[in-house]
Amino acid sequence: MESVAAPTKPSLEQVASRHILMATLGSLGDLHPVLALALELKRRGHRITIATTAFYRDKIEKLGLGFHPLRPDWDPTNHELIRKCEDLKRGPEVLFRELVLPYLKETTYDLIEAASEADLMVASEMVFGAPLLAEKLGLRWVSHILSPCSFVSVHDPSLMVNVPHLYKLRRAGPLVNRTILEFGKIYSRNWWEPVRQLRREMGLRVECDPFFSDKYSPELVLALFSQYLGRPQPDWPKQTIQPGFVFFDRGESGDENATQLREFLSEGEPPIVFTLGSTAVHNPGNFYEASIEAAKLLGRRALLLGSKTISGRISPDVLALPYAPFSQIFPRAAAIVHQGGSGTTGQAMLFGRPQLIVPYGWDQPDNGVRIERLGTGISLARKSYSAQTAAAALKRLLQDGSFSTRVTQIAAKVKEEDALTVACDSIESVIEIGRRP
Repeated sequence: MESVAAPTKPSLEQVASRHILMATLGSLGDLHPVLALALELKRRGHRITIATTAFYRDKIEKLGLGFHPLRPDWDPTNHELIRKCEDLKRGPEVLFRELVLPYLKETTYDLIEAASEADLMVASEMVFGAPLLAEKLGLRWVSHILSPCSFVSVHDPSLMVNVPHLYKLRRAGPLVNRTILEFGKIYSRNWWEPVRQLRREMGLRVECDPFFSDKYSPELVLALFSQYLGRPQPDWPKQTIQPGFVFFDRGESGDENATQLREFLSEGEPPIVFTLGSTAVHNPGNFYEASIEAAKLLGRRALLLGSKTISGRISPDVLALPYAPFSQIFPRAAAIVHQGGSGTTGQAMLFGRPQLIVPYGWDQPDNGVRIERLGTGISLARKSYSAQTAAAALKRLLQDGSFSTRVTQIAAKVKEEDALTVACDSIESVIEIGRRP
């Protein structure tokens, strides 16, 4: 697929005061790009309703955005739930077949209620009811994709977390990779019976492909990651536009934390930042303990973000905080060690810092190997992460000048991607078309 140019931006008079429903399920890593889009679209004069897990109601309403709950009413910080989803072999199947699809009917009818006055819907790929709603109501919609692996390209195969050994065949060519993809469709076909059943009940076409094709809107697909993480491919949907990463980076860090952070950053050389994003942090294993020891082995200062058990000034050279905006931390870091979520990966790319990625699940292993291929970081398997292995990888990142050169080059390119503007202009171009007849 050739890169598709963004549509010409409609005039303000054409698109003002429209109601946009934005639907997503998952972690803060899934919600934050939606918030970035929502706040910009609100600034442009639109009425925004975000439909998602009730857990996020307060966060969304404090931003002055409308909220509508979507079932299942789960806690995305639950340790046991995250542990099951991060199982590298069964995680995707558990997520789909145990946590999302059993509630498909409830999710879809919640979504229909939320969409009663909407002019447009913007939906993430996990909201499997979105295509059904759009088809039933004739509502135009936009889908957004946060990671290259979600496009499942035969031209640019991803490291799939449940079958990592197949990644060795990525250079075998499209024919071989297409054969593998077809086996994947056959293997997972019975996963989607709840979707087919609900389609029957709603009087819609029964045959469907929720993961490999139906998740893409026929009007517009937004690839919300940089082309330097994953370039457009010939088998991406032709209606795809790739704006780049969009970031939401607000949070309540507290005056005490802000003061500690400011003092720590001003006291010495840039620290190594260790973080597990918004999800893996609830099932960290020995990540933080090993990270402290790795920093000691290197004789480097360390800043730990997100740990639930380690807090405060651990030593003169180690500070642990529950939260701090990455935009305040990453520009001051020597290197960043993280789980490989798309948002964290994107901000590390944006601020030009070498990355050590320790994947916990989902798209993270694929993001890790892409960063390695890009020459801006190293990926280290979670089961192999220890003080010694982390120290060895970080020593290489900090001493090999090729990493610093490459991250600076990529940061300059990522900064040129005016992602939020392009994404919102593209959404507005679909609003102007209106509902389908």
